[in-house]
Amino acid sequence: MAPVADEQGLLQILDPSGALVETPENAAYRARIAHLGADDRRAMYRDMVLTRRFDDEATALQRQGELALFAQARGQEAAQVGSAHALAPQDYVFPSYREHGVLHVRGVDPIDRLRLFRGQDHGGWDPAEHNAQLYTLVLGSQVLHATGYAMGVQRDGLVGTGDPDKDTAVVVYFGDGTTSQGDVHEAMVFASVNDAPTVFFLQNNQWAISEPTARQAKVPFAARGAGYGIPSVRVDGNDVLACYAVTLEALERAHAGGGPTFIEAFTYRMGAHTTSDDPTRYRTREEEEYWRRRDPIDRLAALLTASGEWDEAWAAGVAADAEALAARIRTQTRELGAPPTAAMFEHVYATPHATVAEEAAWQAEYENAAADNAAYEEATR
Repeated sequence: MAPVADEQGLLQILDPSGALVETPENAAYRARIAHLGADDRRAMYRDMVLTRRFDDEATALQRQGELALFAQARGQEAAQVGSAHALAPQDYVFPSYREHGVLHVRGVDPIDRLRLFRGQDHGGWDPAEHNAQLYTLVLGSQVLHATGYAMGVQRDGLVGTGDPDKDTAVVVYFGDGTTSQGDVHEAMVFASVNDAPTVFFLQNNQWAISEPTARQAKVPFAARGAGYGIPSVRVDGNDVLACYAVTLEALERAHAGGGPTFIEAFTYRMGAHTTSDDPTRYRTREEEEYWRRRDPIDRLAALLTASGEWDEAWAAGVAADAEALAARIRTQTRELGAPPTAAMFEHVYATPHATVAEEAAWQAEYENAAADNAAYEEATR
């Protein structure tokens, strides 16, 4: 099967060397970033650096036994941070389990983002506070949920009013592997025929665990949007400015009542799928090195340097903030302690369930018996 993971036809504003690209094809998108100043670009850089530091520290904590599992996002920072910077406060986000950069920009505390991976609870934050749903482990389900939420927003009269503080859109994030789920097809059908204000943001990191995109599709994923009547764009996912621009366009369309957009952000997962994965079993070092040379953080740093927007004191401050974040994550994650065993039986179903209640009672009886045995052994020593 011929590979489809090529870089042809990608919308790009910032090339891998950090140079601005000016072509007729990207002119309209360049106009959408014209209002961004040095402070905006530096803010994107800082958010990407902090997201990566969060990612690296969480990975280390899992290796130390402090987290049960962790899903790395290293290499995908531009797609996440760029798109998240385009969001209006009232827009709503539905992530999968890897959108650490999106949730960082939305203000979700890093410790709350790790509670699920530690097994502390089912989520960790109040979705209403940040307009960001909890991480999704049942992949594909979030795409349907996002479309349903968008249809509700539409029926509540929060679309197409012309009021920028009122018009609302929904952005749902998913990966290339998730596109093989039927839920994605159903969601795109509903969104299309209902003109739902949904932005389908696919982060094509080219590997569905160990399955390459060549074994998932014969054409670029963005080509699928046409079959649903959904405007689609394929963007360089390691170009934070381009990701910002295409997301802003999609949100403007959704806010105005123009319906959904499908974005394929062509990027690369530089780390493992999760900490239980070994990517050396299916990826080559040459491939990984190719993408290291296209690092999204280095790319923006090169632009800031070339444009005179890089300041050493400011950069040192960003590095210090990243280390302070890592220290806080190490300390506060360990302070979470272990949840009570009984917590596993909570929130399994929305209403009481006989089987779950029976299992919870058995577990309580087992623990009580174990405690009694331990007390007896201690007393008879």
